[in-house]
Amino acid sequence: MAWIQLKIDTQAEKAEHIGDLLSANGAQAVTFIDAKDTPMYEPKPGEVMLWPDTQVVGLYDAEHDMQQVIQQLQKAKVLGKGFAYRLDGLEDKDWEREWMDNFHPIQCGQRLWICPSWRDVPDPNAVNVLLDPGLAFGTGTHPTTHLCLQWLDGLDLHDTTVIDFGCGSGILGIAALKLGAKRMIGIDIDPQALLASRDNAQRNGVEDKLAVFLPADQPDLQGDVVLANILAGPLRELRTVITNYCRPGGRLVLSGILATQADEIATLYSEDFDLEPVAIEGDWARVSGTRHIV
Repeated sequence: MAWIQLKIDTQAEKAEHIGDLLSANGAQAVTFIDAKDTPMYEPKPGEVMLWPDTQVVGLYDAEHDMQQVIQQLQKAKVLGKGFAYRLDGLEDKDWEREWMDNFHPIQCGQRLWICPSWRDVPDPNAVNVLLDPGLAFGTGTHPTTHLCLQWLDGLDLHDTTVIDFGCGSGILGIAALKLGAKRMIGIDIDPQALLASRDNAQRNGVEDKLAVFLPADQPDLQGDVVLANILAGPLRELRTVITNYCRPGGRLVLSGILATQADEIATLYSEDFDLEPVAIEGDWARVSGTRHIV
């Protein structure tokens, strides 16, 4: 397969944000490179160290519409219209795993840590989710996932059934199980996501509490907590489906939403839910609430 690299030079304080934007716009992998050959020392546990002048590199399938990617990036405040970039062709290689060196443990809320399965756990006494996402979305580094994990960390999940609609790597549902949920149902259109969710559940010792399904195979059920970290378009189109997964009095969290889309999504779901204040992280938003009891 042929690949294209999108390269953007920036400062350290903007690099992770730009990397998140590349991932959200179809990058198969994102890496950070020293733009000026600056020395770097060993980071502290959980700390991501970036050079003062950093080059952010996104890897795309050569068939990807890069003009559309550039147009989307121009709308982000951190870049803006007319930002400087370079597109380079690249030989075939297993670049999808290059990001592994830059994936560090991440704290989400007070109790919860997301830890790459190949790194040491920073706090053995914390609630640690050991993760290898494979080819599925969900590492905890993207603001949409991080917002959902923080929300989960603040809940009492004891004895609950959690439904993760668009489960990806399984990160949200597995975090819920490690935080006390009794059962997790994962649903995704991508068979690779179901495989990654099963593998990560086994890695965390919760495989007996997890079941995953393609949409066509999913059972008729309701959960106490429903998670949907997908995109604004599907959240609009599947509002009735997602709502019906949540029992009356149950809790719902939605993400994959740009901050500019949050009011529209909140208005749609307010017909069936008492909503909490919208949470914003960078360009992304989280909508959450409790389903009305009829």
